[in-house]
Amino acid sequence: MGGKDLWGQGAGPAGVRGAGVPGGLLDLLHASAVVVDGSGRVVLWSPEAEELFGYAADEALGASVDELLASPEDLEHAHERFGRIQVGESLAGVFPARCKDGSTRLVEYRKGRLHDPDGRVLGLALAADEGTVRRVEGDLALSELLIDQSPVGLAVFDTDLRWMRINPALTTANGVTEHEVRGRRLEDTLPDLDTGAIESAMRQVLRTGEPILDQRTVGRTPLDPDHDHAWSESYYRIEDQRGHPLGVAVSVVDVTERHLAATEIAAAHRHLATLTEASSGIGSTLDLQQTVRELAAAVVPRFADLATVDVLDSVVIGQRSLAPHAGGDHGGFRTLAVAAARPDGSDGTAELPDGLTGSGSSPLLCRSVREAAPVLIPRVDDTALRELARDERAAKALRDAGVRSALAAPLLARGSVLGVLTLYRTTDTRPFDSRDLQLVCELVGRAAVSVDNALLYGRERETALTLQHSLLPQQPPDQPDGLEIAVGYRPAGSGTEVGGDWYDVLALNDGRVALVVGDVMGSGIRAAAIMGQLRTTTRALARLDLPPAELLGHLDKTAAELSESFATCVYAVCDPKRGTCVLSNAGHLPPVLVQPGQAARLLTLPPAAPLGVGGVPFGTLETKLPEGSLLALYTDGLVESRHEPIDVGIEALCRALEGATGATASLQDICDTLLDTLDQSSGDDTALLLARLGPAGGAE
Repeated sequence: MGGKDLWGQGAGPAGVRGAGVPGGLLDLLHASAVVVDGSGRVVLWSPEAEELFGYAADEALGASVDELLASPEDLEHAHERFGRIQVGESLAGVFPARCKDGSTRLVEYRKGRLHDPDGRVLGLALAADEGTVRRVEGDLALSELLIDQSPVGLAVFDTDLRWMRINPALTTANGVTEHEVRGRRLEDTLPDLDTGAIESAMRQVLRTGEPILDQRTVGRTPLDPDHDHAWSESYYRIEDQRGHPLGVAVSVVDVTERHLAATEIAAAHRHLATLTEASSGIGSTLDLQQTVRELAAAVVPRFADLATVDVLDSVVIGQRSLAPHAGGDHGGFRTLAVAAARPDGSDGTAELPDGLTGSGSSPLLCRSVREAAPVLIPRVDDTALRELARDERAAKALRDAGVRSALAAPLLARGSVLGVLTLYRTTDTRPFDSRDLQLVCELVGRAAVSVDNALLYGRERETALTLQHSLLPQQPPDQPDGLEIAVGYRPAGSGTEVGGDWYDVLALNDGRVALVVGDVMGSGIRAAAIMGQLRTTTRALARLDLPPAELLGHLDKTAAELSESFATCVYAVCDPKRGTCVLSNAGHLPPVLVQPGQAARLLTLPPAAPLGVGGVPFGTLETKLPEGSLLALYTDGLVESRHEPIDVGIEALCRALEGATGATASLQDICDTLLDTLDQSSGDDTALLLARLGPAGGAE
């Protein structure tokens, strides 16, 4: 292939120079040509000579060259200088030439001998301004020094993208010499680089003339064939004076350390992003079972093809596990969560392998708990499989799943081992390594806190539930003559804390019945304990047969003494014989009354502050209860929703009560149906008390 080198010299098919378009070096010198005959007279005068000396061709032709160009004081030397052509000498030097305008110019010349067809001797003189020659020489020398002495790797490629020049810095960096690469393509000399991308950049620069700065290349060179290096490369086009491209120059800087640092930073960002994304879905609730399922789902298929979460039996039943590095028997494990990736590697779980769930322990689990440290098994063989499996059935399940690598990380929280997360990779994925170990341990460290919170909450919730149930009536209240009563209680959902709702039915004198529904603000054991105190106080005050408003006044003082505790309450006294009901309210939701043949309505009681505020009087409302009337007292958990205003829930309760008045079902069945069907998405516990006036009251 033909092409041009840096100086514009062509390269023919056989590498012969001069076959291409001439370059501009002679144009830079403005070299002029003068031919003189044997007598020293000018016979040829080039346009460049006319420009250099100022004489037109008709003025110079035929004139004696020494008399034309030499000053009078230099005439003798000029005769000697130009006369030597007859003896065949080639001369070079600098002489002061007289120009037409009378000025003197230093001219560097080269003089040689020619013969015309008749055998006569002619002299050829090539001349250029001495200052121009020195400047060009200086530029060339400076360029050469800059290339050779630059600590930055520099290379020049011709228009065919073949090596032309390579400076010592790049020679040292690449481990190749200029002799080895000159005239060859990049792919033939540095095959371990991305030569396609590099040559594509050079072609773009040749085509557009726009430089490309800081293009990154990562690869290996003959100097260091075992390690990757990174380089920053800049490309720019080299042109002659006429703008014709001569090739592409490339500057190369080794940025391996910077690249490695940037790679480590990027890896750290990815590490953190992956860790954050994986851990964000863990601990959305305080339910232990849900939390460990979230942990298993977070690692499959992101980190593993199969995962199990085993929690110590002692932890599940409420005992803290052994401290790290302590000896002794830690008891067995319970597999609370198992997750397996689908065959296509997508999110979700496939059918879980048989044998991985259940109780018991394996040597791997025991070792991880005993040492309170992760265990990495890069390659699983038959020996390792026996360490991984708790029994032969589990070993077969792992073998059938194609497990080839395993990693166990203990769930450590607040100085105790709670259990172990075990990850498995199959034959379709790479084995676990130290980077996976670090990432999984960080994830497990975060997840273990959520697991421990769920365990602590579960124990506290169980305690609060036990306390709350022990404080509520254990047996259905006796049905007074003429009044049918149904009660129901639903604890808060498993993901939230137990509240302080309560109900009570108290027998009074003369066949009257006191109905109580209350709600302590707050949740947990403290709320349940305060509820018990208020319920006990209410029962004691009821025995004094106090009017509802007066009873709430005494109860308000009691609540004010219970560490700034507040509670809402409705206290109603029903008289089945008279068919009346007297009610008083302390900041609670209004009761609902459904009378025969009428729509359900809210009873508007005199407003009052919750119990515990202190000093606020309570009012009273008396209403008729005809035969068949249905009265509903309830807590806000029955009508509150996360998605709708509370008014919507109260309206739904009213509609449900209207539909139940003519039903043949028992009042308890109606109560249970309301608790099961109404939207209770607030996550609060719920108490419901229904009272329906029967025939006895109507007869009286």
